[in-house]
Amino acid sequence: MQPVEYIDRRTGEKIAESVMGDKALRFAYETLAGRTLWPVLFGSKFLSALMGRKYDSPKSKKDIVKLASIPGCRAEEAEKPIDEYASFNDFFTRRLKPGARPVGEGFVSPADGRLRLYLNADDDRPFPLKGAQRALREVFSPLQPPADSGRSDAYDIAVVRLAPVDYHRFHFPCDCTTQEPVVTLPGKYHSVNPIALVRYPDLYALNERQIVRCEASFGPYWLVDVGAFGVGTIVQTYTGETHRKGDEKGYFKFGGSTVIIITKAGALTYDEDLVRNSANGLETRVLCGERIATFG
Repeated sequence: MQPVEYIDRRTGEKIAESVMGDKALRFAYETLAGRTLWPVLFGSKFLSALMGRKYDSPKSKKDIVKLASIPGCRAEEAEKPIDEYASFNDFFTRRLKPGARPVGEGFVSPADGRLRLYLNADDDRPFPLKGAQRALREVFSPLQPPADSGRSDAYDIAVVRLAPVDYHRFHFPCDCTTQEPVVTLPGKYHSVNPIALVRYPDLYALNERQIVRCEASFGPYWLVDVGAFGVGTIVQTYTGETHRKGDEKGYFKFGGSTVIIITKAGALTYDEDLVRNSANGLETRVLCGERIATFG
């Protein structure tokens, strides 16, 4: 498999992604023996929850240094020195130093990650998610998709894929209200690593999803938090109905995860570099709080 490359937005350079645990992932997704274990590895929350307990243990502190040494982890941004974290998950779900993620103008990224856009999708016309052919109706199943809630049938979709090295708290991308509770759609727990996405591209529609409808100045939009292997828990930390841009929404425990933003087509004008890179089949590395679109 060729290295997965993305565009570093700060420099414009094409970067080969560092993959944590690539040997284990290649065994699971690229060998017959590994694929026969899928029902055990990915078919239930048990193994991911077991891993979560392991990484909550003080014995896991030794793994913090391994993660911090991977390019892109930016451990120096953590609010505490790494030796002060009680466990691996304590570091993994770390908050950052004040000012590490300034909130920009316009509509901002809800998380650190690699962003790709899919514009003018509809409920039933499949759109590619890293090789998948999945329609919104399947991502929302068994819920009614957005159009059945009174929306237009054309959507713009932004997929922000988090890697283990990333800051794993996610935030509201604009001022909004949430008048309905989060809906959890149970599913599988496949990795969202590029190795897994190539071999099993349906996972954004099949993994566990937590969906919330938000109301903003430009109309409704949806945030879909997608769990993955090792993510024993998606934790929603927000309270109340009114949220300011940049307010924390929640966090993922250990594992790579994804946040999907769904808006009415044309409600946002995504930044030109993101549109261009996406049209060329490339993700763009963005930071939480960084502008990704303007309104209208």
